Amino acid sequence: DDGTITPRQDPKVRAKIITDKFTMENDDLTCWNPTDARKIWCFGPDQQGPNCVVDVSKGVQYLNEIKDSVVAGFQWAANEGVLCEENMRGVRINIHDVALHADAIHRGGGQIIPTTRRVCYASVLRSEPVFLSLSTYARSSVQRLLSEVSTVV
Repeated sequence: DDGTITPRQDPKVRAKIITDKFTMENDDLTCWNPTDARKIWCFGPDQQGPNCVVDVSKGVQYLNEIKDSVVAGFQWAANEGVLCEENMRGVRINIHDVALHADAIHRGGGQIIPTTRRVCYASVLRSEPVFLSLSTYARSSVQRLLSEVSTVV
């Protein structure tokens, strides 16, 4: 969010920043290795948010042909999140393996984009997401306003 990591950065520079800033000892879930950090496909929502898609696969055929469609599906999912259609925040989607049809006609955006969206939703739901309630902020704001109104009355 502070602009230190952007999609337009050189992948090597971005990888150095990510591995230095976000690698924690004894924590495999939040660990970024330099190879993964160089293989970020996109950020989202709107190409610059706090979510990303990372290609951690090895030797998948035709994967670069569907990259744009996967990015579009991820952007759709990140904009309209799985919980209450709010933007996703702090989500990393890893692509481990992809089984694609040998015929190019079956690898079009019409099949890949909605499938990617559903896969992103399923992955987020499987990870037990947390919905951050805004009611505490609304309550404190209302109480502050009520105290100001009561001083006027």
